[in-house]
Amino acid sequence: MSTVTRASLAEQIYTQVGLSRSESVALLEAVLETMAAALESGESVKISGFGTFMVRRKGRRSGRNPKTGVEIPILPRSVISFRPSQILRGRANDDSTESLSE
Repeated sequence: MSTVTRASLAEQIYTQVGLSRSESVALLEAVLETMAAALESGESVKISGFGTFMVRRKGRRSGRNPKTGVEIPILPRSVISFRPSQILRGRANDDSTESLSE
C-alpha cells in the first residue's frame, strides 16, 4: 500500500491526459487551490462519485490533560470532514472484503 502524493497525481495526469509535466502540475495545483479556497470560505466541495469535503464548526468544550488530569478549555474551531460517496464506499468495502478473504 502506498501513499498518493501531489507528484503521483501529477504523473497520472501527465500519462493519462497527455498534458506536459508542467501543465499537469499546474492543473493539479489549480484544482487543489480552488478546493482550498472554497473550504476556507465555508463552502462544501462535492466531487460526484467520490465524496464531499465540508467545514464543520466545533464549539467550546472541556478537555482533560491526560498526563496531569487537569481540566482545560478547548476553544471553538473549524475542522474539515470528508463524507465518501456510496460509490467510493462500495469500492472500498469490496476491496477490503476481497483482501480479507485471501
